[in-house]
Amino acid sequence: MSEITTGLRRPGWLTFAAVVLFSVAGLRLISGIAYLADSNKVNDLSGGLFGDNIFWWGLWALGLAALALFAGYSLLSGNTFGRVVGYVWAIVVIIQSFLILSYAPWYGFAAMLLAILVIFALSSTSDYREGAA
Repeated sequence: MSEITTGLRRPGWLTFAAVVLFSVAGLRLISGIAYLADSNKVNDLSGGLFGDNIFWWGLWALGLAALALFAGYSLLSGNTFGRVVGYVWAIVVIIQSFLILSYAPWYGFAAMLLAILVIFALSSTSDYREGAA
């Protein structure tokens, strides 16, 4: 007969939040490489935070990619760092979604819905810790 283990399995919602963070990391990695390659597809950023220097935008995007990648891994491991980064990411996306609703309503609504689902995922699995049996 097979023996059934009673160990805790990672909740699906927590895995969903980690996959969202991995997706953010992947997209930021692609945009960071495009910025560093000085792509001609980039809009005019002369009035932005870093001015017209695309190199710094590339480093910023790669830094955010590394942060999201580490946060996703931390979230899958059941650590607190991933939860904190996930909450902060979701709150920033919700604020950004409200700001762009009048310009891109479908994108703003979809991003807000994704962020709300991430907050739900993180809050409903707050008692999960890796290795707790």
